[in-house]
Amino acid sequence: MSAASATILGCHGVRLTPDEQTFFADARPWGFILFARNVSDAAQLSALTAELRDAVGYDAPILIDQEGGRVQRMRGPIWREWLPALDHMAQAGPANGPRSMYLRYRLIAHELRAVGIDVNCAPLADVARQNTHPVLLNRLYGDDPDRVAEVALAVAKGHLDGGVLPVVKHLPGYGLGTVDSHHDLPRVSEARDALQRVDFKAFIPLGDLPLGMTAHIVYDAYDHELPATMDPSMIRVIREEIGFKGALITDDLSMGALPGEIGKRAERARRAGCDLILHCNGDLPEMQRVVACSGALDGPAKSRSDAALAARRAPDPLDIDAVEADLADLLSGEVYV
Repeated sequence: MSAASATILGCHGVRLTPDEQTFFADARPWGFILFARNVSDAAQLSALTAELRDAVGYDAPILIDQEGGRVQRMRGPIWREWLPALDHMAQAGPANGPRSMYLRYRLIAHELRAVGIDVNCAPLADVARQNTHPVLLNRLYGDDPDRVAEVALAVAKGHLDGGVLPVVKHLPGYGLGTVDSHHDLPRVSEARDALQRVDFKAFIPLGDLPLGMTAHIVYDAYDHELPATMDPSMIRVIREEIGFKGALITDDLSMGALPGEIGKRAERARRAGCDLILHCNGDLPEMQRVVACSGALDGPAKSRSDAALAARRAPDPLDIDAVEADLADLLSGEVYV
């Protein structure tokens, strides 16, 4: 049997096409990621997650972005709808923020596991700044790095207790980004010492989490023109200055921020030190190119990815009524949007 490719891939719709089934069986991606286009109801979503794993013949991790607010792929009335994280934190107040966010993500993890999803792209440890781009700002937890780290750890624990792996993002910090990296390449001109005091600092306590995601941002202080996802010096910052030990996933390679053709993007990201290449849009020819250029999952990248999978476990017992009552009390009664 061939080695898995160092990729995480999307699919086009609510069921796999025959061409996708054939491609995934041959490509053997490490995992899959789902979006709103892949979701109609709970029965369909459970069938799709099973179909994805059947296509590759192993218990592949399946990822989603279920943060709450604008970024939640599974929506009401089937699933809970949540306030944006920054609004949630304001409503909870300083004393209740970490505990309430733990409970929020414990419930989210429960909903994900019920439909076969076992990885969520959260927490965010990016630190809010005065000029943080609106596409990111209300998804964040605050403007103090120590507080952000505390809340991010609570979010991660909520996932892990619910049997879902968290993915901390966006390493080494996107809070200073003033443009949307889905369309344009952000540049950060902050000095190294300022980055270390604020943006990088928030990620340091999260260094033992199993999975992390890179930021598509250029950091001028490091004298390079490539975004962190493709920059070996910034991957060294993530590994050595921040001390992140888990498997490192790129942000979506199909985003407009990145330079070059899609295959070259994958090659550069792997050479820079990213372990897993994330491609999200479900375009089959692009995925074929990404798989061809990403290479096999081997060496330290495989060791870190295997360690992440080993962290998957069954969820702890959950009393949903008690958790909801506790969360409502911490938020003065208003839990959902």
